[in-house]
Amino acid sequence: MKNMMKKAVVLALAGTMAMGIFAGCGKSSDTLVMATNATFPPYEYHEGNSIVGIDVEIANAIGEKIGKKIEIEDVEFDSIVAGVQSGKYDFGMAGMTVTDERKKNVNFSDPYTTAVQSVIVPEDSAIASVDDITSDMKIGVQQGTTGDIYASDDYGEDAVTKYKSGPDAVQALLAGKVDLVIIDNQPAKSYVAANEGLKILDTAYAEEEYAIAINKQNDELLKEVNTALSELQADGTIDSIIKKYIKD
Repeated sequence: MKNMMKKAVVLALAGTMAMGIFAGCGKSSDTLVMATNATFPPYEYHEGNSIVGIDVEIANAIGEKIGKKIEIEDVEFDSIVAGVQSGKYDFGMAGMTVTDERKKNVNFSDPYTTAVQSVIVPEDSAIASVDDITSDMKIGVQQGTTGDIYASDDYGEDAVTKYKSGPDAVQALLAGKVDLVIIDNQPAKSYVAANEGLKILDTAYAEEEYAIAINKQNDELLKEVNTALSELQADGTIDSIIKKYIKD
């Protein structure tokens, strides 16, 4: 009897400790965790100790609409969808294009802006347009992005070199390790402005829409985000945020 009572006390204490541990690890009910990759100006990038950009400001505006604080986690781009799918993050927002492959794992909000995939080459490159790109060339991309997906489909995996970030791919281009880099147009402009000897081809590689990745089980958040996006589009907030960072 004494042994049984001891076991009961031990189990009760273990249960209490476990509840305390999980309560300590859980996310606050008034906070949403946003996963991003802050190497993607002007959508998300580091400014001092802060992460700023278009996506950050839109996310905060959504948070204000639905009464939630936004906590940002800076992670590798290729891990965002898996993190949202597993529930580690509430949503992913990182200049992310809606693709059929990603839709297998997460839901997407309504699009909040359109974007263009561009090609960066050295100023003296013989590549004058997208039509000049061949599978014999070395193509640099950021791993897991649509630039990666499109280039791998169009020219084959052997032609594509994947880097963890856009800046890494651009540095490889400057070092002559790749012949070109395919990446979103706005970050491409920032990278070219910061590195002499590079240019962006006049012809776009692809056009696409950005949206917010949300766990497939969280229909409530998806509805709240879409309602907030609709209101922010209607009152001009999203346009104002984008124009703040993209002057043209």
